[in-house]
Amino acid sequence: MSRPLLEVIALTPADAIAAQAGGADRLELVTDMAADGLTPSRETFAAVRSAVDLPVRVMLRASDGFATGNAFDALCEAAAALHSEGADEFVLGFLADDGGVDLAAVTALTEVVGAGGGVDESRWTFHRAIDRAADRDGLRKLLADIPGLDTYLTAGSARGVDDGLPTLLAEAERAGAPGYEARIMAGGGLRLDHLPTLRAAGVNAFHIGGAARPGGWSGPVDAIAVGQWRTALDAPVPVA
Repeated sequence: MSRPLLEVIALTPADAIAAQAGGADRLELVTDMAADGLTPSRETFAAVRSAVDLPVRVMLRASDGFATGNAFDALCEAAAALHSEGADEFVLGFLADDGGVDLAAVTALTEVVGAGGGVDESRWTFHRAIDRAADRDGLRKLLADIPGLDTYLTAGSARGVDDGLPTLLAEAERAGAPGYEARIMAGGGLRLDHLPTLRAAGVNAFHIGGAARPGGWSGPVDAIAVGQWRTALDAPVPVA
């Protein structure tokens, strides 16, 4: 098995460079963490893409929360511009008022960014909207046939990994079952002490944001902090 994937949130080219130096495998590129991460500009993506050679997953989200709101057309335009700039990996997720997945919005946006199949298909993550969904299992099964979906970023609970750990472990056991083909990427209040249990259960992708920034969100990604996670993930998998 390949080494566990470590994804780090980046806001700037400097963040991207530090994350790569620390051993990250992939970046999630966002802006405005005060709103939990919104779509970055085309110019920021281009600068990050020039600064590192890591895969970059670009957030597609126009406002705080998980509804499409009134900015969906503008979001589609921004997504198309990012795709034309060379972005081919994305992060997105929308819920309807009843807590179900907004399938029409998800489908429309994935079509905009070229996740319609074929050799050059864009790949994408359904983000932590799943942790606010009324029916996680139903959401997964509705999304299972949408092209390009390969990852769920989830803490197992809206409150974070501490509360969601039993859900993550139960879903890891169902890997490969209908609706569970996409890999789990654990993130959201994730700590180093969570890793042994998750890895022993077969979870092999991990996402960090604040954990890579000892100075908080007002400070940059720290290569040493990322390196601590890389070292922990490169350790042998615990024996249950």
